[in-house]
Amino acid sequence: MIPRSRNPFAPARLARNVRHGRFERSLSLLTAAGSVITAAEIYLEHDRASFGNRVMWWPVVLGPVGAAAGVAGFLSERMARTALPIASAAIAANGLQGAYLHVRGIAEKPGGWSLARYNIETGPPLFAPLLVTMVGGMGLLAALLRRER
Repeated sequence: MIPRSRNPFAPARLARNVRHGRFERSLSLLTAAGSVITAAEIYLEHDRASFGNRVMWWPVVLGPVGAAAGVAGFLSERMARTALPIASAAIAANGLQGAYLHVRGIAEKPGGWSLARYNIETGPPLFAPLLVTMVGGMGLLAALLRRER
């Protein structure tokens, strides 16, 4: 018999945890933590830009919503099937909207995309909204996974 690896991230152990439903609750908590961290970072960055557009408040408001849904999904299977996917879908959609707005913001800077290197470095962060989308995606994945009994 081959000895089992003690590494919690070993592929076989990770696959077994997903198969037996142990990963769903962890992913719910990761969604909650990711929502809080990204909302705080977004607040600081958008505050630096003086919240020049009202839409800049949306990811800040959705952060605590995602955190509450993630914790509720960790504690309750019912919440993991209802509140978590709704909040996560809203977060993912807002991240995609943010990616569009950031691309548009870079294009509106002097020189637009013809000075892409400079405008990407000094303009709105190009990939930050996609990280928000990833947090929402984690919550959606948690809602789809099987729960441990």
